[in-house]
Amino acid sequence: MLPRWQGGVATAAVTALTVVLIVTDVADAGVRRFWSQHALTTDIVAGLLVLALTLLVVDQVLTRRQVAGRSRAVAAHAAIVMAQAGRCVRTVRAAESADEGDGSAADELRSYLQVLLPGAPVLLDDPVARHFLEEAQALAGQLARVVGVSAKSALTRGLGSGTLDQAIERLRSAAAPLLAVLTADERVAVTGGSEDDAGR
Repeated sequence: MLPRWQGGVATAAVTALTVVLIVTDVADAGVRRFWSQHALTTDIVAGLLVLALTLLVVDQVLTRRQVAGRSRAVAAHAAIVMAQAGRCVRTVRAAESADEGDGSAADELRSYLQVLLPGAPVLLDDPVARHFLEEAQALAGQLARVVGVSAKSALTRGLGSGTLDQAIERLRSAAAPLLAVLTADERVAVTGGSEDDAGR
C-alpha cells in the first residue's frame, strides 16, 4: 500500500489525466480521429486508466481502514495506560500521606511502567500518540520522584504534589483526542471497569 498522501496524489493525477483525455476527445475532432484510427491503442490506454483508478481507489480504502484500526488500537492502549496511571497516582498519594512506606507505591509505579513501555512503539508513529507517550513518561518521572522522596524522609512529603498534579492534567489533555474514538462501553471493556481519570 502507498502512504496516504502518495495514494491521494496518484489518484488525483490519474483522475485528472482521464478527465483531460475525455475533454480533448469530445472537443477536438483530430484527437477523436486518432482514437478511432488506433483502436488497439485506445483500448490499452482506456484499460490501463480504469485499472489504475481501481487499484488506487482500493488502496485508499484499505489505507483508511488500516488507519482507523490503528487509531482504535492506540486508543485502547492509551485507555489502559490511563487506568494504570490512575491506580498508581492514588497509591502514591496514599503512601505520600502515610508515615511509612509500605512498598505498594513502588510496586504500582513498576506496574505503570510495565504497561507503558511495551506499548511505546505503537505510540511513536503518530504525532498525537507520541505527545501522549511523552506526557505519560513525564508522569512516570514525577511519580518516581515522589516515591523516592517519600521513601527517604517524611519531612519532604508533598514536595512533588504540585508538579504531579500538573503532569496528570497534561496527561489527561494528551489522552483526550486518542480516547475520543472509543465509546464508553469500549473504555470499560479495555480497562476492566477501571477509571481512566489518572488519579481523580
